[in-house]
Amino acid sequence: MLTLYIGNKNYSSWSMRPWVLLQQSGIAFTETMVRFDSFDAGSQFKSTLQGITPTGKVPLLVDGDLAIWDTLAIAEYLAERFPEKHLWPADRAARARARSVCAEMHSGFTALRGACPMNIEAHLADTGALIWRDKPAVRADVQRLVDMWTGLLQAHGGPLLFGEFTVADAFFAPVCMRLKTYALPVPPNVAAYVERVCALPGVQNWITQALAEKDFRNFEEPYRLKP
Repeated sequence: MLTLYIGNKNYSSWSMRPWVLLQQSGIAFTETMVRFDSFDAGSQFKSTLQGITPTGKVPLLVDGDLAIWDTLAIAEYLAERFPEKHLWPADRAARARARSVCAEMHSGFTALRGACPMNIEAHLADTGALIWRDKPAVRADVQRLVDMWTGLLQAHGGPLLFGEFTVADAFFAPVCMRLKTYALPVPPNVAAYVERVCALPGVQNWITQALAEKDFRNFEEPYRLKP
């Protein structure tokens, strides 16, 4: 049985990606949630992961004696382990494009990720308006998303980026959460894609469980002093 180690669902965007990928694809796994208490060397978070992963971070996928860290590595392992799930597009060119946009998400969009940390429970439209006004790098990141998603939806006919659900939609699910939390302005076609992602059963399950946590972590809340 696969075991996926994750952080708090309300905050952990990196954990959300493989969790949604597994859930939405119907791959059985067990979940171990490692609460974000702090990330100091002596924290319970680090102690729990010690000896399991050399990075001391989540997400982490364990399959028997094998530990796989990093979201891209986890996605590739699952695609190889469960080829019948078609986690990447079947077409070679589309598959290369899907890998490209996932890698771009993995290493890019730093302004958006830095200014708008994932916080599913919060509604921060006022904060989002200030970020949009004052941070051109965030506006540039969102424009890149708009261009990317529009092109992919047009090329593959929707409803998701490559037609059917793939790793790419799982990778961008946390971005959809950010766009909603901070009410960042996007055109109707992109807003509609965000809503379709949020309506996926795997994403809905994550959101529901994130809202049920009620675990306010002040170091994850740069814009709020209390829930």
